Amino acid sequence: MSFEELEHTADVLMRVRGADLAEIFAEAGRAMFHVMYGPCEDRGITREVSLEAGSLETLLIDYLSELLFITEVENTVFCTFDVDIQGTRLSATARGEPFDPARHSGGTLVKGISYFDLEIVKEEKGYVVEIIFDI
Repeated sequence: MSFEELEHTADVLMRVRGADLAEIFAEAGRAMFHVMYGPCEDRGITREVSLEAGSLETLLIDYLSELLFITEVENTVFCTFDVDIQGTRLSATARGEPFDPARHSGGTLVKGISYFDLEIVKEEKGYVVEIIFDI
């Protein structure tokens, strides 16, 4: 559905909305990569991620941290995410392109994802979560 940046004193705070949990996780991935790299195109790079955690919030942090690790190690930028959530298990496919300094250097380096006040909330029309990206 959507994501938007909110005011935060030191880091980047994003509010992410989705119709279901899979969409929340996909949009959280898009939000993080938007902060880091700006626009991206699917140019054939695909990575699979499978994780399980004790809670949805931990699963979200583990998922975003895994994407962050992959992008740093493999020099990739992801822009689309197909996510399947079954309880606290996640299977996802991330698609994107190789990092290009001419196109992707305008963003902000994300060092990690904060647990502070992280809560996935069910609303009338879907889900919402506010995520702090440590920069």
